Amino acid sequence: MINVLIVEDSLVTRQHLKHLLERDGTIQVIGMAEDGMGAISFLQENTPDVITMDINMPGMNGLDATRRIMETSPLPIVIVSASYNRSDVEMTFRAIEAGAVAIIEKPFGKGHPDHEAMSDTLIRTVKLMSEVKVIKRRPKRQSSSAVQHPIPSQIKRDTVHNNIKLITIGASTGGPLVIRTILSGLRKGFPAPLMIVQHIASGFLKGLVDWLIETTEHPIHIAVNCERMLPGHAYLAPDDSHMGVERAGRIVLSKSAPENGVRPSVSCLFRSASDVFGKDMAGVLLTGMGCDGAKELKLMKDRGAVTIAQDKKSSVVFGMPGEAVKLGGARHILPPDAISATLEYYLHSAAKRGSKHDEES
Repeated sequence: MINVLIVEDSLVTRQHLKHLLERDGTIQVIGMAEDGMGAISFLQENTPDVITMDINMPGMNGLDATRRIMETSPLPIVIVSASYNRSDVEMTFRAIEAGAVAIIEKPFGKGHPDHEAMSDTLIRTVKLMSEVKVIKRRPKRQSSSAVQHPIPSQIKRDTVHNNIKLITIGASTGGPLVIRTILSGLRKGFPAPLMIVQHIASGFLKGLVDWLIETTEHPIHIAVNCERMLPGHAYLAPDDSHMGVERAGRIVLSKSAPENGVRPSVSCLFRSASDVFGKDMAGVLLTGMGCDGAKELKLMKDRGAVTIAQDKKSSVVFGMPGEAVKLGGARHILPPDAISATLEYYLHSAAKRGSKHDEES
């Protein structure tokens, strides 16, 4: 049985979440608190497997409660929040920075067309996060300059030389913090555009972009159809749109059918980028449930591209990268800090080779 603590200031919403969770026979709500302080008091005598945490609450809000819990008695925390208030969304990503493992939108009530899908997401996320091992966290603001990490020895021995003209990243559960780590490890003005598909609840994307800009200081955008990509800029797929690229280096957005049950799909991005850039690109598949992007990472590798999967130890969920590893699609299997160091190595070693070739010519 998975034991859950619900932290939510609205009595009606607490009861609604309790009802939804306990519809699943493997979940039991062992406590409910109306604010962060109530949650901390409950945890002094109880140890749930998962906490669902609202953000905007009177007294101690969800951000402060997450910080306190992760610094003292860490547990998997799922942020369950409405996405309509900008300040709530900002606090949500600061809670992720503090150690919360997932974000989902509060499920609508019965009768809403999205009720069942949102309820299923809540149950699936709580069950999956109950298996996550968390550690004590004391979050620190990262420096705006790139963080330098050692290049893994196997990267230096790689005899395949690529002229990286595009970086693509796919991520789901646990992805935002890893994406920030990778971006923070890239020098400003890196010599290729970067395209990102991050599965995230509707309404939270703008907050993610704002948080990434603030904490990495790279130019980061929500992608626009037909926009020409620029080196050193990152582009995130908008809500409910697939993202690809055409040969002129312009972004292509589409409302075609979902792939692997999602839109935007990592598979769609990876396949499109691979068709255009072949070996002259890098594909990175990060933490997340499911298999989105795994086959297409293998396609990239078969075409000679640099392919990277996040390692199991650092992944919140080893679904997507794990599937890619099983298929033999990852040239490198690395933790987040080593991913950024590896991308830096390939990007700038290619630039050095190009400079040397120009001099010899």
